Amino acid sequence: MNVSLRQLRAFLAVARLQHFRRAAESLHLTQPAISRHIADLEAELDVRLFDRNTREVVPTEAGRYLQGAVERVLDELEGVLAHVHSESERRRGKVRVASVPTLSAGLMPASIAACARDYPQLTVQLHDQSQTLVLDSVRSGEVDFGLAIEPADRESFDTETILHDPFVLVCRADHPFAALAEVPWKKLKGQPLVLLDQTSGSRRLIDRQLAALRIDPDVAQQAGHTLTAFRMVEAGLGVSITPQLSLPAAGALVARPLVPVVQRAVTLIRRRHRSLSPLAALVWERIRDTAATLAPAPDTRRKITPR
Repeated sequence: MNVSLRQLRAFLAVARLQHFRRAAESLHLTQPAISRHIADLEAELDVRLFDRNTREVVPTEAGRYLQGAVERVLDELEGVLAHVHSESERRRGKVRVASVPTLSAGLMPASIAACARDYPQLTVQLHDQSQTLVLDSVRSGEVDFGLAIEPADRESFDTETILHDPFVLVCRADHPFAALAEVPWKKLKGQPLVLLDQTSGSRRLIDRQLAALRIDPDVAQQAGHTLTAFRMVEAGLGVSITPQLSLPAAGALVARPLVPVVQRAVTLIRRRHRSLSPLAALVWERIRDTAATLAPAPDTRRKITPR
């Protein structure tokens, strides 16, 4: 049986309005087109659906039965199609995410790739910014949410910590630290350090740990990006402390665990008491899922997570 949706819609319009011309106008079709749809439907079903005369068009008994059945079916079909359409629209659009540089490089590429794979019509616009600017962008609503190091003023945001990222020491292969399996923080006393500057969310945690150990750091150089810091270490200007996620895949430098283990809390943040849009919530979930795959292997050494 070959019955089309257009034929059924034409049939319902005629049955409800009991007039071919008015039915044609309601569907934005010509009257001959409506007549043809009805004739084709009657031929396909091999039954007369309307009694016609010059004054009115009245459904036959078969027509009245078909009208009731088709109305129920089309109402359900329209509900299904509307649901599918809304799901499609839910995955179409742009989500703006602010992220600190080490996470923009270490976590966001895989997260954006996962979104592109699962939601091809979704665009993730990354704002690669310092910790301070990430927090400001979230507060102002310039972005949908941010990915940062756990902010000192947590009360200003709704947050979800998705990963604990340990700090490691980075040095040249010919440095004495390279021969050690792990480097105690106390050995950094008197060492020239190349650190990220104060705009970095990690710097606050590093300074706090050095102060807790009563180490007056010898900061030889400060940099805005880890790549710059690594190049300075390569040039022999000192050693660096950096999050594990920021380490390059390969290079001339070596990394050694610092003990006791100090971790930074990688945190998703959004404006306080503001719900995410459905689209932004999808990206938030993908970043969380990606972080779970990048979590460092469990370490039995004593851990410190600065607050």
